Amino acid sequence: MTIEEFLAHMDAGLPAEPGSEVAAMQHELADEAIRLCMELNTRYTTPAERVAILERLTGRPVPASVMLFPPFTTDCGKNLRLGERVFLNSGCRFQDQGGITIGDDALVGHNVVIATLNHDPDPDLRAATIPRPVVVGSRVWIGANATILPGVTIGDGAVVAAGAVVTKDVPARTVVGGVPARVIKHLD
Repeated sequence: MTIEEFLAHMDAGLPAEPGSEVAAMQHELADEAIRLCMELNTRYTTPAERVAILERLTGRPVPASVMLFPPFTTDCGKNLRLGERVFLNSGCRFQDQGGITIGDDALVGHNVVIATLNHDPDPDLRAATIPRPVVVGSRVWIGANATILPGVTIGDGAVVAAGAVVTKDVPARTVVGGVPARVIKHLD
């Protein structure tokens, strides 16, 4: 299976069944991501070197304006897209097999988790992973220790409060917080 076929499968929201070609590719890409994240996180790197490692991790161009403070981990890398002037603070953990897109000028706080895989509630089917993309709009601010769950879209200009667990879409120009996150106010 090629990376393109893998990404097409995941972007279509199809499950990765244990023992399948897709699951094998998941493991292969995870091993590569572990190696590249270790390279990123275990020595000093300049901002330009961090962008170069992110390009190897994602397999696509990353804007030179992206700022990343290590440590950073992802368990795939190939389905991560970063806009201009994105800031990723230290300790971020991304699970991008289902697709993570982060828009221009987004700020992602310390220890933010973005997950794009889920499991079936049926114990007989639970080992399969089900991908759903996360989309973070432009000028979004995600506070420290927030968790964004599979399938969520965060609208442009929104704020996710520190520690929030986001389980559903966030409207543009709103502030959400809590567990589960709910709209606290509108920014107008």
